[in-house]
Amino acid sequence: MTNGADHLLATLEHNDIEVCFANPGTSEMHFVAALDQAKSIRGVLGLFEGTVTGAADGYSRMTDRAAATLLHLGPGLANGLSNMHNALRARAGIVNVIGDHATYHRHLDAPLTSDIEGAARPFSHWVRTSPSPDTIASDTADAISQADAGRVASLILPADTAWNPVTADTALPRAAALPRPVLDAAVVEAAAERLRSSGHRTAFLMGGRSLRSAQLALAGRIAAATGADLLSDTFAPRTERGAGRVPTIKVPYPVEPSQELLRRYDALILIDSKAPVAFFAYPDKRSELTQPGTTFFELCKREGDSLAALEALAEAVGASGGAAPKVGTGHGQAAPLAPPELPSGQITPEKIGAFLGARIPEGAIVVDESITTGGGFWSLTAAAQPHDWFSGTGGSIGYAMPVAAGAAIACPDRKVVTLESDGSGLYQPQALWTQAREGLDVVTLIFNNAKYQILRNEMVNVGVPDFGPKASSLLDLSDPVPNWSAISEGMGVPARRVETVEQLDAAFSEALAEPGPRLIEVMV
Repeated sequence: MTNGADHLLATLEHNDIEVCFANPGTSEMHFVAALDQAKSIRGVLGLFEGTVTGAADGYSRMTDRAAATLLHLGPGLANGLSNMHNALRARAGIVNVIGDHATYHRHLDAPLTSDIEGAARPFSHWVRTSPSPDTIASDTADAISQADAGRVASLILPADTAWNPVTADTALPRAAALPRPVLDAAVVEAAAERLRSSGHRTAFLMGGRSLRSAQLALAGRIAAATGADLLSDTFAPRTERGAGRVPTIKVPYPVEPSQELLRRYDALILIDSKAPVAFFAYPDKRSELTQPGTTFFELCKREGDSLAALEALAEAVGASGGAAPKVGTGHGQAAPLAPPELPSGQITPEKIGAFLGARIPEGAIVVDESITTGGGFWSLTAAAQPHDWFSGTGGSIGYAMPVAAGAAIACPDRKVVTLESDGSGLYQPQALWTQAREGLDVVTLIFNNAKYQILRNEMVNVGVPDFGPKASSLLDLSDPVPNWSAISEGMGVPARRVETVEQLDAAFSEALAEPGPRLIEVMV
């Protein structure tokens, strides 16, 4: 007999969902059992729900398609919310299936009872509780419609909805495509006029899905023809970059250098982005990063078609034809194939950046949560072999290793390189276990400086440059220093510790040559 869980899985499969990242509990057992009948859906276990939601984010960033998750009631959802927040900001497509008590059990206030809808709503674009086995298929299709549009959908599955039989005899539904923002011809013409009259005081600010090579090539042609600059969001979900691709200037994280950069421009053309603001509020600093009076042209709204928008603008300024931008360093020109020379000796952050610029393999997926150690990595890797670069979109820490797992499952033929700070990595080291279990081709570089250096910097930024031993103890990881090699080995991932660039080069080359996950603990 077909029950609600069977119909849910069949609807996911019917709509081409291929992976479900899961951490199930008692209320989800019928879903787990139904997975055996869904032959084309891969089930991937995460030891912690942050791994589950983060992996779904990474999978969706690389495929532009939806992944499913399975979470256990309100507390399981709560464990996954930090990476749901990042996924929301990355506009990853996710169908969260969240188990709940049977409908007749809720009023008894059992220990795991909670307001699941209330918890999910701030971290989801769409939330619904499916009340019956006969509605679960249509509810699932509605959730997939949201996820296919790059949204986080949370579908709550009461246990009796899962286990009761389906009585309605209906065909499995297909998810309907949601409407996308329409290109505004008036904005296209206004932006074109601005570029024709004052291109050198104008910049593109690109984000979301606009930082793919096709869009960057078009933006590069426009920039080369008009003198405009190409900027990108500080925390973009995925950028296709490296040798031969058109580079962007990333808006810096600190307030002062970002305001200094944006002072050059009177106008910004927004492509799948928004007006830039400071990550936090700081005493005596403006939260807006642009100068007062800056003009904004929202050429492509979020969730819009950035390629079509850039094609229209290129046509309007006469830059749609001809050859791609020449290799060079000027407006809109592609990054030259001239990576930094390989450094040597004792490891420093600058040497790590140069090392990555020389050693990132072609086609790699780089997942960056290097925080303070990686402040200079972006510029030093601009001419590395062509690769994809992920950033933490929502600022919720501990995203990189889970997201790397999902990216590796999405693209098993490509190496994933995770750049992880020691403090951030300690939020979700369980992701290493999933990488080991699934045999994923992920090379994780842990930058171990035994402190929360980003928070030390922020103490200065908020106006507290001098702080005492109690405050300092909350920003320090040196008593004891976490042994990342031991942590990794305990999760089933072979590890090496390195202290020189020569050791790093040998360990990295070995990790690239071998299938499966590897971790390198880089002592900084």
